[in-house]
Amino acid sequence: MSTSENNLSHLESAVTDFYELTNKNGAQLKVIPFGATLTALKIPLKNGELVDVVLGFDTVEGYKKSFQLDGSPYMGATVGRYAGRINEGKFELNGKNYQLNINNSANSLHGGIENFSKKTWNVDAVTTGENPSIALSYLSAANEENYPGELSVSLTYTLSEENELIIEYKATTTEDTIINLTHHSYFNLDGHQSDVSGQDLIVHAQKVVETREDNIPTGNFLEVANTVFDYRTAKKCPATIDNTFVVENNNQVKATLFSPATNLKMDVYTDQPGVHIYVGGNCGSDLKGKENTTYHALSGICFETQNFPDAPNHTHFPSAVLKKDDVYKHKTTYKFESL
Repeated sequence: MSTSENNLSHLESAVTDFYELTNKNGAQLKVIPFGATLTALKIPLKNGELVDVVLGFDTVEGYKKSFQLDGSPYMGATVGRYAGRINEGKFELNGKNYQLNINNSANSLHGGIENFSKKTWNVDAVTTGENPSIALSYLSAANEENYPGELSVSLTYTLSEENELIIEYKATTTEDTIINLTHHSYFNLDGHQSDVSGQDLIVHAQKVVETREDNIPTGNFLEVANTVFDYRTAKKCPATIDNTFVVENNNQVKATLFSPATNLKMDVYTDQPGVHIYVGGNCGSDLKGKENTTYHALSGICFETQNFPDAPNHTHFPSAVLKKDDVYKHKTTYKFESL
């Protein structure tokens, strides 16, 4: 391990469990091992001001307490083994039926009861200097939350010199299993203490995954044209949304968020087939966010890049199966530009 990899901000991490990265532009990223969670992302504006563009809590205990709320917000967390909902927690793989733990009405959500967002991940390396990064890993035991196979997951956050947050996942399994990892930051380009209602949203998608009232996919895809889901041209962030957009698998921008107040733009790139847009996370008055902020339903917007919810139960959806000898790979980039 290099000297830079050994530089783990020892004093700070020992006291608060927070790891901090800073690029040459002054952008800052903070991560905690609990949930492999992104707790802060400060982006420099042209006037030199730093804006913290993600919601979060000041302490690790705040993140733990957030899972005691009705409708846990998964603030900045790494989500797995399976992001999104699985109908009644059931799926079939290789002729065998599996029953996952139920934690969302009659369904399994975001990996079940003791999911990846609640686990303390290992910190494997921290690099400083150009394109600083932090690498974390978690070993999920076979049958954890009733998923088959021992799953070994690695995750790297990189803060590039182009002010990009780059998230790369890899996973291997000891037997065939299903997997769908995602990142669950709530973004707000006016700063985490503001709201997103005045920000412009673009989603480069022709279709959206149709869902039932309980947000389980019907198996159909809806054309977004002439519907409330048509964000192909800029519209203000919706007051509430919880839907998966079907995006093309190429290197182009999948979604954009822009703030007229700060002139800050965020472009989302991913190699995943879906971008799940979510507005509505709410801590209410029960739990204060960073800097004693009261977060509400419009405090932030999530761009959860992932496979489709309930994909194991829809053969025409992209496969969520990770075979024993294969490697799961997923890369998502959130690129920030001060205009």
